Amino acid sequence: MVMENEEVSFADTVFGFWEDSQVHSVNSSNSSNDEEENYDDEEETFCTKEKNKAFWEEQGQLLQATLCRTSSIETKVRHATKEALGELNASERRCICGQLEVAKAKSCCRNCLDRDIRDRLLSLGFNCYISKSKWNNSPGTPSGEHTYLEVIDTSNSKRGEVKVVIELSFRAEFEMARANEEYNQLIMKLPEVFVGKGERLRVLVKILCSAAKKCMKEKNIHLAPWRKQKYMLAKWLGTYDRSTMETLPRAYTNRPQKPKTSMLTYDLLEKIPGLHCTTAVEVV
Repeated sequence: MVMENEEVSFADTVFGFWEDSQVHSVNSSNSSNDEEENYDDEEETFCTKEKNKAFWEEQGQLLQATLCRTSSIETKVRHATKEALGELNASERRCICGQLEVAKAKSCCRNCLDRDIRDRLLSLGFNCYISKSKWNNSPGTPSGEHTYLEVIDTSNSKRGEVKVVIELSFRAEFEMARANEEYNQLIMKLPEVFVGKGERLRVLVKILCSAAKKCMKEKNIHLAPWRKQKYMLAKWLGTYDRSTMETLPRAYTNRPQKPKTSMLTYDLLEKIPGLHCTTAVEVV
């Protein structure tokens, strides 16, 4: 029913309906756009999670495959190193450098442990060295130095010199305090003591540094320069000095040693009764 003094024209009816339709259309369009945006966000999040999952699975497979490969010289050096560490862990020894008094080998200072392992491998016929790498500061890479063991095999003239690296704290070199769960799971696959050729170590470093970069990116944290591939490779595959000359007396037990007699304190008259002493001559 139409009220008095109100007239509704055909135009009012038509355009009023059109305006109502437009408002409804806009609302429907906005609602549809919101649903599409939410769907796109969910799809993007799903794709990102799938890519991340695939990345960590691939890194784990590459790491496992690299660690499983070995050669005869690597197996020999690994076995000898394991036995040497076992002997040291089973015996009490004295820390030669004085940093620790009496301790198990696993808690002894690194310098003395390196020397002990090197000496044992030398006694087994391996050309074992204590190597110290050192590199200068460069763009994006701070300077540093690192000490490790290596065995040089020259038994095969065709292959030439083969370098087998021994790192006694390999897993610890890649541990990060703020790492995610995927990275920590990857690190747990590493051996505590690494024994392997240089080219195998190079592949492992690339895998682990790539994983560290991915981990920090996911957590929106800047990757420290000492975690980057160039820095890590310099530790074992950069410029280094080899040394087998530092020979220090070793004490594998805490039993007190007998005091050595010095000719400056040895009483010859008491120990050798037949010895006669002549009168001292004053020198002017």
